[in-house]
Amino acid sequence: MPNLAQIQHNPPNYRSGIGLYLHVPFCQTKCPYCDFNTYAGIEDQISGYVVSLQDELRGWGTLLSRPPVKTIFLGGGTPSYLPTSDLEDVQKTIRSSFEVSPTAEITMECNPGDVTAEKAASWLESGVNRISMGVQSFDDGLLSLLGRRHTALEAKQAFRTLRDAGFRNHSIDLIYGLPYQSPEQWSHTLDEAIGLEPDHISLYSLQIEKGTPLAVDVATGKYPIPDDDLAADMYEEAQRRLSENGFTQYEISNWSKPNLESQHNLIYWLNEPYLGVGPGAHSWLAGQRFANLKSPRRYVTVVGKNYEVIGPDPVASMRTPAGPVEDVDITTPAIDVAETMMMGMRLNQGVSHKRFEKRFGVGANIIFPDEIKRLLNLGLVEVTNEALMLSERGRLLGNEVFAEFIGDGPDEED
Repeated sequence: MPNLAQIQHNPPNYRSGIGLYLHVPFCQTKCPYCDFNTYAGIEDQISGYVVSLQDELRGWGTLLSRPPVKTIFLGGGTPSYLPTSDLEDVQKTIRSSFEVSPTAEITMECNPGDVTAEKAASWLESGVNRISMGVQSFDDGLLSLLGRRHTALEAKQAFRTLRDAGFRNHSIDLIYGLPYQSPEQWSHTLDEAIGLEPDHISLYSLQIEKGTPLAVDVATGKYPIPDDDLAADMYEEAQRRLSENGFTQYEISNWSKPNLESQHNLIYWLNEPYLGVGPGAHSWLAGQRFANLKSPRRYVTVVGKNYEVIGPDPVASMRTPAGPVEDVDITTPAIDVAETMMMGMRLNQGVSHKRFEKRFGVGANIIFPDEIKRLLNLGLVEVTNEALMLSERGRLLGNEVFAEFIGDGPDEED
């Protein structure tokens, strides 16, 4: 069991800066593999959602006394599906409610099918300076299987349109380990992605999520169960190819050109404070992890116009029925230790000894001596003078490593 007796808990304070996440739950169509809090066919709720989102932003700005914002991320769902005028209004509300850093990274997820020159210019004018585009594949057959509403050609055209509009920080998302996906198809997708010369690439292994249409199709035999060994081969090929073409891997699933890592996602992986607004959005703030209710319609009915601090806990003022916050968990020192290890180990730089000791008063080797020794013996981690990090083998078996820090790791070498 971890030795937690010596912890001197000193987590970062939100008054030093936060990441701000806005959840947009609308999609024109919902992909069969997606289990996010997103909905198709409810466009009639967009206008009410935008008004309530701005009310929630103003409320948090008041309750938190306009904290500094280091990054903004519009995710979903499909933020690019919203009218550009709504996105402009939301950005204005953010800036009037928070102290947004002049150098803030402001990312918006977009679907290639939504990109036009006019929209791109509007997004840039509103303040968005980074685009994360969900391409997923450059094979039309696999795009159809995934339920995507764009073709490979349209994805490439959208990328070039964004470049022509003036975006200079552009990420592409790809998925590997798909049903019937061959190594040749994956190599072709990598070729096409690299050829576009993006600034950042995120690669995700397909996960069959319970309750999704894809899970039903796999269970009934329409599609085969994903081949984990083949997916591992695809991952290793991507590591090699991206490294050869000027990308640096900085996290298990993410590669970037120099100095273009996702600053918003680094806040998550370094376990620093962030605020999520919108239906189903999650936050870690003021020593608590909390989440908003999921229903867009209910979200609109509960978000109030004005919020006042009712005590030392700003989250209390946002609890339902007065506000959208529905689920709250207190982050104990033991939980914070485990989460800091699990998320930090995803980074290539690993868990910094210096950062860890500043946060907890002692080194990870004092709290997890047996776990670290076991992982070293299994060849899943490495220790340097600066950090504890995953080994090359550990990146392929990350879940086994993370489980060690919540007390459920491997007991013997396999």
